[in-house]
Amino acid sequence: MKYYTIQPPDILKPFVRFFWVLEHELCAGEQEYVYRSIADGCTEMVFHYQSTFDEINDHGQENGGPSGIQFQTNRYRRFITRQNFGIFGAYIYPFAVPRFFNIPSSETTNLALDYDTFLGSAGRELEERMMLARNNQKRAVILTDFLLMRLRHNTPTDDRIITSIRQVIHTNQHKTVAQLADTFNLSARQFDRRFKEYAGFSPKSYLRLIRFQDAIKQYGSNKSLTQIALECGYYDQSHFIHDVKTFTGYQPSFYFSGKAEGTEYRNADLQ
Repeated sequence: MKYYTIQPPDILKPFVRFFWVLEHELCAGEQEYVYRSIADGCTEMVFHYQSTFDEINDHGQENGGPSGIQFQTNRYRRFITRQNFGIFGAYIYPFAVPRFFNIPSSETTNLALDYDTFLGSAGRELEERMMLARNNQKRAVILTDFLLMRLRHNTPTDDRIITSIRQVIHTNQHKTVAQLADTFNLSARQFDRRFKEYAGFSPKSYLRLIRFQDAIKQYGSNKSLTQIALECGYYDQSHFIHDVKTFTGYQPSFYFSGKAEGTEYRNADLQ
């Protein structure tokens, strides 16, 4: 398994947390690879430049189709491939969705769309260029140019709300919704409405997602599950167990054991 990140240029850093690359060659005797995407408060643009994945759901196995964009989500999904694969992705703040795509984040939550469906001919052209690029550094340049062009053509956003979302993601302060609204001089109702427009979830739901992400960052540490739960703001073990199971499909003891699907690489860069 080969995983690494590429930093975006400074002008994109307020919107794109990082680009990432995941490549894998199936070993002798390894007939398939199963990947599990977990709940996440950010959006990902994903490009499969070597083979594709099919999705595993309650109805069995379905063709996953081409590359696409997975918006902020509180659900987990499972995918499978039986070939060597290469994926290039962009990990994007939810408040960047209105700037890049001129649509409120509240209208995209839990959506997963291919580029043709979501962006039409511009999406088809982008996907083709990403597929044919000679290497991942070139893919980073292509996607950077695409996103910068869209930034120039769309309107600015609400800086107070963006600041509040960024604070929730990065500070680990575990503030209440009322405290956040007060910090930014907004009524609870105003804050709730504007926050959802740019984060895709209500402040309460988003705080829950970020608390879960904070816990996931502890993957691979020597801390006990009780320590992780307390440090991440869970008031009791039952809430911690419930959230991990809801957002990953696993009990915490199994997810943090290192045996779960998708834990080989993802968590190191969610800083």
